[in-house]
Amino acid sequence: MASDKTLSFVIPVYNEEAAVGPFLDGMADVLGQIEARGYRVELLFVDDGSRDGTLAALTELVARDRRVRVLEFSRNFGKEAALTAGLDAARGDALIPIDVDLQDPPQVILQLIDAWEQGYEVVLGHRTDRASDSLLKRASARWFYRVVNAVADTPVPENVGDFRLIDRCVADALKRLPERRRFMKGLFAWVGFRTAVVDYQRAPRIAGTTKFSGWKLWNLALEGITSFSTAPLRLWTYLGAAVALLAFFYALYIVFRVLWLGVDLPGYASLLVAVLFMGGVQLIGIGVLGEYLGRVYTEVKQRPTYIVRREHGGQ
Repeated sequence: MASDKTLSFVIPVYNEEAAVGPFLDGMADVLGQIEARGYRVELLFVDDGSRDGTLAALTELVARDRRVRVLEFSRNFGKEAALTAGLDAARGDALIPIDVDLQDPPQVILQLIDAWEQGYEVVLGHRTDRASDSLLKRASARWFYRVVNAVADTPVPENVGDFRLIDRCVADALKRLPERRRFMKGLFAWVGFRTAVVDYQRAPRIAGTTKFSGWKLWNLALEGITSFSTAPLRLWTYLGAAVALLAFFYALYIVFRVLWLGVDLPGYASLLVAVLFMGGVQLIGIGVLGEYLGRVYTEVKQRPTYIVRREHGGQ
């Protein structure tokens, strides 16, 4: 029996009024089994500035379930900030981030706990089947992992989301990381620790719709690449050298052609193409520099990752 240990579930929510009630109903059986093993349970919801009735639904849960705590953000800070706040505030000996839509099946939690009890400090939930996701989302996720793991210093496990179990020592290590722009999948991988993997099939959402648009997913991918690799900066160094080398050889070609065949008529089309090409390369390079400079600017200001307006329950 583990009567002296607590399991904390970290549940970020944003405009999930329709999913809060079904989530707790869907978790009821598994929570009962966990408590039957002798564990205490903490359900820590992080309301990321919801604009619908999510907060009201959560405060109702607080009133009727002593296991529920709610952190209310002052505004929408994003899921990475919500996860960070949950990890900072959770009191458990082990923490399990999970989405309120229950696409990560609750029964898998028991397997995560089994692996933790065997001595693993991180237990990853690995998605073997993403049929519930759209074709575009599956394809973009596949390419994202390929690109990130090709350039990143620390590989990010493929088809592993935020759903996992982490020991208290891992949560404490994550809390010591000071950066403000946080790509949590990368940070989870960076801290290391003894890791096990549990395979599962992802289910459809129980209610509501995804809050990640294509634009947000694209920005998250940029965040992942630039947060854990300087390869894009290095790439433009090599590209600049290659373009300069090609220009040098082309200049030699022009010189020898003039000496051998004489001066020919200039071509404005080729000149225009060359100017536009070089201008495009320079602008893209400036954009890459801007991405990194923007992150430095954010870190230097040292603003907090999130602001909690109020905490409900758990007193």
